[in-house]
Order: sequence, then structure tokens, then C-alpha cells
Amino acid sequence: MKNIHTDIIIKNIKEMCIEANVKLTSDVKNKIDEALINEEASLGKQILEQLETNMQIARDEFIPICQDTGMAIVFIELGQDVHIEGIGLEDAINEGIRQGYQEGYLRKSVVGDPIIRENTKDNTPGIIHYQIVAGEEMKITVAPKGFGSENMSRVYMLKPADGIEGVKNAVIETVSMAGPNACPPMVVGVGIGGSFEKCTLLAKKALTRELHYHSNIKYVKDLEIELLEKINKLGIGPGGLGGTTTALGVNIETYPTHIAGLPVAINICCHVNRHVSRVL
Repeated sequence: MKNIHTDIIIKNIKEMCIEANVKLTSDVKNKIDEALINEEASLGKQILEQLETNMQIARDEFIPICQDTGMAIVFIELGQDVHIEGIGLEDAINEGIRQGYQEGYLRKSVVGDPIIRENTKDNTPGIIHYQIVAGEEMKITVAPKGFGSENMSRVYMLKPADGIEGVKNAVIETVSMAGPNACPPMVVGVGIGGSFEKCTLLAKKALTRELHYHSNIKYVKDLEIELLEKINKLGIGPGGLGGTTTALGVNIETYPTHIAGLPVAINICCHVNRHVSRVL
């Protein structure tokens, strides 16, 4: 049995909220570097150069990469042999978010009610997903999600007969409709299977997978490669101003489903695709 005090959880989540908003992860930076080399449109290259300059300024001056510092999405993988000491775990997670967004001078974008819409002034509560796993570790992933790209995401309840071609059409249609609104070059997370809510969680989690890793399921890997090629032929380009780099990557996660269904979710993310993970 391993004991983890919530003071440690609060401290780490606070730091992770700030880090995710200030420093681009290496996998995304590498993909943008590659895109700058391979982009065929001169205006597209110019936009990518501006993005790289912006990201360097953010790192050097320790300021947010984007003014939309997002709603905090937190994935918790909790070992079943871990004992949490201190306050309630959910309270600790939200306290870490509160401290991170206040002490990091990050924009507070959360409203306490979807209709009344009064700002909570500390970016809480976050969206928290829990998974109980084997072992004595606690893995935390913080993924601040801006809503320019979030608003471009979609769920399709396809028929089994629609098959893999139906999945392809759903992804391409969603990206085409997103156009410049998702701040391309975008990252596309896709969830296939499960149920209405499970496929959306799969799509969200897919965005946290590093972009240089493909699925270890062969047909899924092939689908990721094919969809990325098709998306980059749409001509949307960096900033939506045209070019050959509309997406940096397509990550797909799958799950068993019912004989009568083929749920598909597409969660679009902008070019920064913020996420940070730590293991306690």
C-alpha cells in the first residue's frame, strides 16, 4: 500500500496546469517543425513560422501559448494499492486547478452554470476522468482544452453496415466543417466503439497520445495514416489560409461495442494540443 497525500496532488496539478499552457510538448513541436519543412504553400509556411515564433516567446517569457487557456481536463489513473490521505481527491484536483490558474495568471474561462453563465473566477471545476488500475502509482494527465476547437467536435451514431468507410466519411466531414475555426494545423482524436459517451471519452483520451506513436492495432494504424493524408489534401492549411498541412496527426482509440451500433466521436484540437503527464 502506497500513501499519497493530497497536498502533493494539489502541488503537481497546479504546476501541470501552468506547464501545459506555457510549454509545447516535444511531440507537437517536432510535428510543427516537420510541417514547416514539408508545407508547400508559401503563406502556409509563413503561418507556421509565426506559430513557432509565438511558441518560443511563450517558453522564453513563461506566458501562455494561447489566450484561451482552456477548461482543465484531468485524467487520473489510480493504482488500486494507493491510499489517498488528506482532503477528498476531487476537492484536491480542483484546488490544484484553482491554484494553477490563479498563480499562473491564466485566463479563467469556466462558468458555473451553462445557462446562467456566471464565471467561477478560478477555472474550476475541471472535467475529471478516473480509471482504477493495478499497482501503487497514480498517473495524472492534465490537458487544458480550448473551445474554439472543442466546438468543432462531433459524435456520429453510425450503423454497423456503414463500416470503416462510414468512419472515414465522418472524420473527413467533421474536419471539413471545422475549417479555420479549429486553429489548424489541428490534431484529430477519434473514438470508435463503446457507447454514446464512451466513444467521446476515447476521442478525448486519444488527443493525449504522443503524435509519433501509432495504434498497435494494424488496421487502426493504417486508418490513422490514411486519414491524415486525406485531411491534408483538403487544402484548409495552417490558419485556414490554404496549404498542405491541415492536421499534424490523427490518433484513434477503439473499444468493443454492441452488435447494433457503431459509435464514432471526433474531438478536434488546435495546433498546441496541450497535455502534461506525471506519475506520483
